[in-house]
Amino acid sequence: MIHSPHTRSVSRLEEDAIDTPPSPALRFGVNYTPRRGWFHAWHDFDPGLAREDLAQIAGLGLDHVRVFHLWPLLQPNRALVRPSAVDQLVRLVELAAECGLDVLVDGVQGHLSSFDFYPEWTRSWHHRNVFTDPEAIEAQAVLLRTLGRALSGHPNLLGLQLGNELNNLVEHNPVSVAEVDHYLDTLLAAAREGLGEGGGLVTHSAYDAAWYGDDHPFTPEASARKGDLTTVHPWVFSADCARRYGPRSPQVHHLAEYGTELAAAYATDPARPVWVQETGAPEPHIPAADAPGFARATLRNAVGCARLWGVTWWCSHDVDRSLADFPELEYTLGLFDSTGRPKPIADALSTTVAELRATAAPPPPRTTALVLDCTPSTRSASGPGGTFFETWMRLRQEGARPAVVLAEHAQDTAHLAARGITELIKEG
Repeated sequence: MIHSPHTRSVSRLEEDAIDTPPSPALRFGVNYTPRRGWFHAWHDFDPGLAREDLAQIAGLGLDHVRVFHLWPLLQPNRALVRPSAVDQLVRLVELAAECGLDVLVDGVQGHLSSFDFYPEWTRSWHHRNVFTDPEAIEAQAVLLRTLGRALSGHPNLLGLQLGNELNNLVEHNPVSVAEVDHYLDTLLAAAREGLGEGGGLVTHSAYDAAWYGDDHPFTPEASARKGDLTTVHPWVFSADCARRYGPRSPQVHHLAEYGTELAAAYATDPARPVWVQETGAPEPHIPAADAPGFARATLRNAVGCARLWGVTWWCSHDVDRSLADFPELEYTLGLFDSTGRPKPIADALSTTVAELRATAAPPPPRTTALVLDCTPSTRSASGPGGTFFETWMRLRQEGARPAVVLAEHAQDTAHLAARGITELIKEG
């Protein structure tokens, strides 16, 4: 049955309400940013300082961290993966285990907090397109196989991710959709080979342009169909979401939930998990006074998604203002400030996680779905400011719990049944 959203009547739902508690299997963690020296800390890695940071994270009741080394330090030459740098990463995984934390390791960085990190063998007159040059691809595969072998067997290892938001690098490395697919397939296979059978998750990540960017070469299909699960990074500054609608708006408070449902629509496996792998409260998009409420609402709304794997906050510690040239929002994203003191958002996140775990139960299926009909060149309709996005958010405010279904699946009764969908709403 297909309806127009304008003819469907539903009761209003408080924007921050929890429809049902989450599944007991949900994971809650944080992206680890070293307090002293940011990621430059890898130049003179101090296990004692790292353990202090990890103990603070564990003290919030979180169960995992996502960690990042720097590509130029790991692989300064195409033919050299430095054993000492790999050992640092392994040691960090061991320190996390001592604190009771599981770990996802990102391999190729790549891009972190507005800075790009390239080994010199990819730059200047040595320039190689990191996505298309066969030798550059093979070098990254060697790095991932090496990391996988070194990390395999650690019981607290969640898995190995190709790298952080690799699609941030497309501006300097032009690439086609087909070339992205080849790149991802090659590196995912290398990571899986390194970890070995049963060694953990193998994943990749992209920033929001993969979902909202018209004709962006990293596609929603690649995110939702390659690797062991789908990762989403629903940032409130993407497409000016928070400035467009306001920091306390339903659109902001339901953004991670929406991103999870949008990702589920592109999956070919109806049971494929979705990981909200990055979300945070960047100032001034989310003023500091609103950050605790934003954190509570984001978690409470996201856990109403049946396919949610977990939520990993960005990030653990603020960037110290003694470090220059970061965008302003990067300095205040931490749960802890740069001296290690927990901020109000840390308490809000910790308390909410404890409450959700105490009342855990699987959410019911979303029986109503909004049909998404877009092309690669009109993908922005599904982003903030787009017509599809605004229709979904309007339905959510009216009390519906809409899933998302691609137009190509709207007549696929087996697909709809597998997802528990009994009613379709067509935009317009």
